[in-house]
Amino acid sequence: MRIVIVGAGIAGLTTALSLHKAGFQPVVYEAAPSLAPLGVGLNLLPHAMREMTELGLLDDLVEMGVSIDRLVYLTKYGRQVWEEPRGRTAGYLWPQVAIHRGELQMLLLHKVRERLGDDSVRLGRALSGFETRDDGATARFEDRSGGDGGSEHVEADLLVGADGIHSAVRSQFYPDEGRPKWNGVTLWRSTSVTGPVVGGRSMIWAGHSRQKFVAYPIRYDPETGETLLNWICDLRDGEGDAPPREDWNKAGERADFLPRFKTWKWPGIDVETLVGASGPIYEFPMVDRDPLDRWTFGRTTLLGDAAHPMYPIGSNGATQAILDARTLAYHLATAPGPTEALNRYEADRRPATSRIVEMNRANGPDQVLELAEARAPSSEDDLDARLPFDERKAIADSYKRVAGFDPATLNARASLDPPASAD
Repeated sequence: MRIVIVGAGIAGLTTALSLHKAGFQPVVYEAAPSLAPLGVGLNLLPHAMREMTELGLLDDLVEMGVSIDRLVYLTKYGRQVWEEPRGRTAGYLWPQVAIHRGELQMLLLHKVRERLGDDSVRLGRALSGFETRDDGATARFEDRSGGDGGSEHVEADLLVGADGIHSAVRSQFYPDEGRPKWNGVTLWRSTSVTGPVVGGRSMIWAGHSRQKFVAYPIRYDPETGETLLNWICDLRDGEGDAPPREDWNKAGERADFLPRFKTWKWPGIDVETLVGASGPIYEFPMVDRDPLDRWTFGRTTLLGDAAHPMYPIGSNGATQAILDARTLAYHLATAPGPTEALNRYEADRRPATSRIVEMNRANGPDQVLELAEARAPSSEDDLDARLPFDERKAIADSYKRVAGFDPATLNARASLDPPASAD
């Protein structure tokens, strides 16, 4: 079966590795003429790390990133709202790994070329259109590699759109969808070299939906304590349509957000100092898209952010793309034919990811911060009386169930390795 994947991001490259392990030989087409380790940090939750482990990437990821063992929620005054263990410390069979997004992408690119061959990833090929049928698809790619500038027509038995929130595949199916939906929050992101922050392997969430600070390490030397800390400052000041695409990921200015965080200083955390020690700062809007009623048309389907872009709440974006990739490969290897495989894939993944998109719009696990701000806005308020422990725990547990990483359920779930390729 000839499978063409559009997009060489985390979703597309993980799909290639998953399909290869299931016995297929896909080809990835990417519009960018070259790939570089761009971006900042992300988290691979235990359900993603289970899939990465079964793809043979556990040791690489643990070495490159940081195994997170603790999540802490704080009020804007630094008072603890919620704390829970993470990864293996929480009883999972797999770790939670925080890692630089670009370094993860480069690792996946290397592994795809190593396992599938150098010609398995074709850069500088921008999708300009396609036709999908019940028995295959024809895709047209424009040359952006600096070559002759011509086009290439590619016949495929299956076309997978893994080309992100601005997906060209999705836009052909839904031409009137418009820009992604913006919730008015702007994020400023960067990394800072510092000492260990709250134990060295912790994730910190502080504030509320209108003003929030998030930080977690993506490199950590336990001998010296030196930490590369990924941080995010959120402010909700906007309204209306999302900024144009060309304004995303632009250089950010400290003056646009830092004055609001000057008083955010708690034991072990000084937001102003951390931001002052950072490298380049990037600014972009918090956006998603409405869940779709359909991903698959003929022999073409969507995957990752092309299918279900979601707010970066709960650390689930990359994780859900990885689950998509593994689920698609499993069904293609086990269903009686491609059409039934796509039906099974969409039945498994579309409702599940739609629920996460909607839950993230309602603050996801961060709702505990929203309730703390609403019920105990003063540092003198009795938070324990106004937000009981059982209510906090219910929020955390509910999100894990919806997002697919309840520890007992995940540990007991059957592998997504097709039986023929099981070790």
